[in-house]
Amino acid sequence: MHYFDDFDAGRQAGLSALAGEMAEHGAARDAPIRTVFGLLGDRWSMLILLLLGIAPFRHAELRRLLDRLSAEGRISQRVLTLKLRLLERNGLVARSVSGDVPPRVGYALTDLGSELVGEARGLLGWVQASGARIEAARAAFDAMED
Repeated sequence: MHYFDDFDAGRQAGLSALAGEMAEHGAARDAPIRTVFGLLGDRWSMLILLLLGIAPFRHAELRRLLDRLSAEGRISQRVLTLKLRLLERNGLVARSVSGDVPPRVGYALTDLGSELVGEARGLLGWVQASGARIEAARAAFDAMED
């Protein structure tokens, strides 16, 4: 299937195992593993998920909160709508529409979304605990560049 003959036996085994994992769990562009990791690393999705982990919010409330909390600046209504749709498509967020006039649209985490936020909080904790080492590595790297 995959040929790694130009590497030593130890590396070949590791490369073959990685290629097998990728084939089994989705190397395709729209595979869940790629999509979800993309969401975790994009500009807005993780913050949206963390906010919805606190409580359900309406679209306008989410936008105001994102504007207040994000270092990225303001989020446009269009971008927020696209992010929410992508989170909904992946089963992480549920959209609800009230019967009021005008209708009220709200968003909440699904069980799957809550699980993801729990796992992401573990990763966030690791980054926070490793912050000093990361900053030291950056400083050492930057010093080599000068």
